[in-house]
Amino acid sequence: MQNEDVRVGQPLDIASVVAVARGGRRALLDPQATERVRRSRAFIEKLVRENQVVYGVTTGFGKFAQVRISPEDTRLLQRNLLLSHAIGVGEPLPTETVRAMMLLRAQSLALGYSGVRTEVITLLLEMLNRGVHPIVPSQGSVGASGDLAPLAHMCLPMIGEGTAEYEGAILPGGEAMRRAGLEPIVLEAKEGLALINGTQAMTAIGALTVYDALELCTLADIAGAMSLEALKGSLKPFDPRVAATRPHPGAAVVAENFRKLGANSPIHKSHEFCDKVQDAYSLRCIPQVHGASRDALMHCKEVLEREINSATDNPLVFAEDETVISAGNFHGQPVALAMDYAKIAIAELANISERRIEYMLDPALSGLPAFLARQGGLNSGLMISQYTAASLVSENKVLAHPASVDSIPTSANQEDHVSMGATAARQARMILENARWVIAIEFVVAAQALEFHKPLEPGPGVKAALQAIRKVVPPLEADRILTPDVEAVRALMLSGAIRQAVESVIGRLG
Repeated sequence: MQNEDVRVGQPLDIASVVAVARGGRRALLDPQATERVRRSRAFIEKLVRENQVVYGVTTGFGKFAQVRISPEDTRLLQRNLLLSHAIGVGEPLPTETVRAMMLLRAQSLALGYSGVRTEVITLLLEMLNRGVHPIVPSQGSVGASGDLAPLAHMCLPMIGEGTAEYEGAILPGGEAMRRAGLEPIVLEAKEGLALINGTQAMTAIGALTVYDALELCTLADIAGAMSLEALKGSLKPFDPRVAATRPHPGAAVVAENFRKLGANSPIHKSHEFCDKVQDAYSLRCIPQVHGASRDALMHCKEVLEREINSATDNPLVFAEDETVISAGNFHGQPVALAMDYAKIAIAELANISERRIEYMLDPALSGLPAFLARQGGLNSGLMISQYTAASLVSENKVLAHPASVDSIPTSANQEDHVSMGATAARQARMILENARWVIAIEFVVAAQALEFHKPLEPGPGVKAALQAIRKVVPPLEADRILTPDVEAVRALMLSGAIRQAVESVIGRLG
């Protein structure tokens, strides 16, 4: 159900992560998970009693793996780990990202392969549910051994250190916990390592980004359908028979969306017997381009949902077999590659959108007034909108360079190959924000272009989008400052108002 608590330790999907991160949904440790966690912890405590050599339990970390730690220093070892690894820099991650990180870290621990006490998980979840949000710098992770620096910052308030936001105030971590009615915890053997060894920063950023990017795919279809009508493009390339001959699922979804959006359009009907043979690729190939981005993002979603439900700790504790295995589940390569793929997919939505913007502004191509200006020359119209779009897509091309092909050895070459997954995820987020601006510009430009077709109207789907835009952006009759127009349309996109207006008329879009 929509308002049910999220059960940590049961399989989660990206929608559940979004519900907690943005919607404030409560997250509770599932009873079945509790028993798994207790068995795992009992085995770790047995190893400590027997003073066995186990990485991160009775030894140091990284290059210090050969250094034995005495039983009396076990607690100090775990505390020192969090303190020493908290050296992130840069702007803090958004609160929604930190909330996603907290949920995902709890989820990984609740799978029962990390050897922590249930109290550690429940404290992390109580912080989340009561709104204690650690301040986490955005930069400093190389993506193996996981997102060490971001996760260390995330966990500092659990031991009364670091800083956190609570009820709108930035506070010392211990004070934020006190105000929320929570007591900091003293970490026992392995618990500090279990808290920071994983991919939850890159996965949190990635999950929220891919969720938003899939929504942007549908908005790109709506903007593209507006442009198609504005340019009197053909609906024939969106025929289902075309998609069936090359059965990529994304292309079929896009083609169906355009058929719904363009149905019963007086503008489309007005030129159905014209002598134009083919449209430019930015119109004719929309199913193939938008569809490929959809398919890529669906693959990324699958990778991220696997990662959300994975144990990314090291060493892993297999209580049933009484075995501890040092391995590499903390390595972020699966997420890094997926986020590099997502970067390209999102960037392409903006690339083809910018081409449609230019198409509508060039009178030699569009058959419309130059730059969609009334009294062109005296007015520049939307000339510079394409400049802004061009700047954004050019920046995206730089950001789309794959982060995962880079690796810098760390920890005195003990950790000699890393993923740069957090960098890939952060870059994907930046590309998404740029792409949103480009699509917003396309909406503004297409809405203005449709003004020149009056009294002909677009189809009901496109008309609904146009009417939603016209509630916040009037037609451009004379030059004015245009940034507020684009900001207003972007706000409509983010609120869901454009999609809701369209779907209320033509039904659900893919």
